[in-house]
Amino acid sequence: MKIYIAGPDVFRTDAQSWAVSVRAACAALGHEALVPLDGDAATAAGIYANNIAMIRTADAVVANLNPFRGAEPDSGTCFEVGFALALGKRVVGYVRSEETLLARVQRMQGLDGTGGPLDADGLLIENFGLPLNLMLAEPLQLVRSFEAALAIL
Repeated sequence: MKIYIAGPDVFRTDAQSWAVSVRAACAALGHEALVPLDGDAATAAGIYANNIAMIRTADAVVANLNPFRGAEPDSGTCFEVGFALALGKRVVGYVRSEETLLARVQRMQGLDGTGGPLDADGLLIENFGLPLNLMLAEPLQLVRSFEAALAIL
């Protein structure tokens, strides 16, 4: 099975080593990893086209949905998940923590919850007891690690 590996891991300082490890983990289970670092595109348009082509050829997507630069997952990863779902691909996401979105936003913004489910700007924080926005949590099977996501596939 070809598995597209979505997530902000491509921004790690050790991204090439990380890519080697995910390819090996996939290969050990008989799968082929399609990693966003694959290819030689160097422009934004080229990288976008390359990633879209890989998602189209993938049988499934494994997505790192851990918070990235804030309380929510990486926006590019969210797009890739939505695109894969629209194509009818199976998507398994992983988040390390069971912390709800409400609790995470309140913790990160230093709020104690006494003002209700509102963020620092006075906007409602989604409160369904989920670790992610409902548009990610509902259509995906969520697990706690990359390895657990691979095991499901």
